[in-house]
Formats: sequence, C-alpha cells, structure tokens
Amino acid sequence: MTRHPYLSPEPPRVLAHRGLVTPADAALGVAENSFAAVAAAHAAGVAYVESDCHLTADGVVILFHDDDLSRVTGDPRRIADVRLPELEELMAERGGLLTLAQALEAFPDTRFNLDVKAEAAAEPAGRLVAPHATRVLVTSFSDERRRAALAAARAAGAAVSPATSPGSRTVARLVAAHAVGLRGIVRRLLAGLDAVQIPERQGPVRVVTPGLVRAAHAAGVEVHVWTVNDPADMRRLLDLGVDGIVTDRADLALAVVNGR
Repeated sequence: MTRHPYLSPEPPRVLAHRGLVTPADAALGVAENSFAAVAAAHAAGVAYVESDCHLTADGVVILFHDDDLSRVTGDPRRIADVRLPELEELMAERGGLLTLAQALEAFPDTRFNLDVKAEAAAEPAGRLVAPHATRVLVTSFSDERRRAALAAARAAGAAVSPATSPGSRTVARLVAAHAVGLRGIVRRLLAGLDAVQIPERQGPVRVVTPGLVRAAHAAGVEVHVWTVNDPADMRRLLDLGVDGIVTDRADLALAVVNGR
C-alpha cells in the first residue's frame, strides 16, 4: 500500500493539539487554535498541527474548536452567527484569529490535521485544502462531514485526495469488530483510511490495544492517540507501537520522541 504524502517521513509523529500554548503563553492570554498557538508549534519544530474548522456568518472557514465563543472569549454567540471582522477583534488579544486560508498560506511547511466541526464548513474547507492535499488530513466525528470535505477537495482539483481518519461511528464499529475477532470487517472498515485517530480509553472501554495497533498496521493504517500530555504516557504508547501522539504539550512530546 502506498503511503499518503502526509505520512512521510516515518513515524513517530507529534501532532500539536490546537497548536501549542505553554503555561506561560496561557498566562498572557494566548488561546488555542490562534495564530500565536500555531506559530508557537511551528517555532518549536512541530511538523503537524491538529485543528478544527468552523464557518463564520460571512462564509469564512476559521480554525476554532467550539460551536460558540463562550469558553474562549466569554461571548455566548455561536461562531456561525458572527462575521469575520468581529471575530478578529474578539481574538486580537488572544493570539489572533486564524482562518484556514491564512494557516495554509502562512505555514507552508506545516501539515494540518483538520477536524471538520460544522456541516456548513465541510465543502468550503475541502475546496481550500485542495491545492494543499498532500499535507492535509481531513477528519470529523461525523463520517458524513468528513466525506463531504474529501469530495469537495477532489472536485476542486486536488492532485491526490487528502489523507483521512474515520469518524466516531466507524471507530466504534472498528473497535467492536476487532474485540470479537471479525477480521474481515476490520479490514473493510480500515480500507481507504490513512490513520485511525482515537483516545486510549473511552470511559471503561480500552480503545488502544496491541491487537488493534497490529491490525491497523497490517492494513497500512497508522494509529494516532489523543490527547496525551504526560511524557510517561507518551513513552508507554510509543512502546506499544502507536505512530502519533496528539498533545497539548507538543514541546514535551518532541523531547520524548527525539530522546528515543
């Protein structure tokens, strides 16, 4: 199986979860997914940034995790109801708003792992990443949103389809099928994927197991685990064979990976 260009060179990979906001940066008011957070990840030497896509009221795809502004800015309005200039003003003292177009242009060497959070953002995000498809992975908790973004990228002339990781429904089916030994179903669920991005546990259920990692690798699919912030956990998971660590502390993860 040919490896997608997004997954080159060989793992392990550090994926900066919403950029990098150190405790010192947070004390200065820098927010996740901001221009400053992505710039900090880039400056630290991180090749991969995990982020999220929403659509503003005036149709601009921005990097923002939540549906609304309340947690980050104290404003209760939904992203979909606010226009870009006002969002830029709200984020000016929090590291700066970053649109998807700006991110792809300002950080041409960075590979973006994009979680499509809103249905309305899927098609425009897909169009935007089309020229950059070799350095973008598209995912979503919703397989429908994920597929819509991939289809839009291909329709917009992407030389290759962006890399992709499955939604939560497919992950649940994959974990269940593997647990009861349905190898054929596991292979079918992994077909067409480049990575499986999963938590180590989901409530009482252990998601990441040696067997699941082996099954993914047998299908040519990487395993990336989120969100891992303790260096001891990073080392343990890398020893288990996972290919990527999604982390809020990319600086610590880089030290772990470079020390192996």
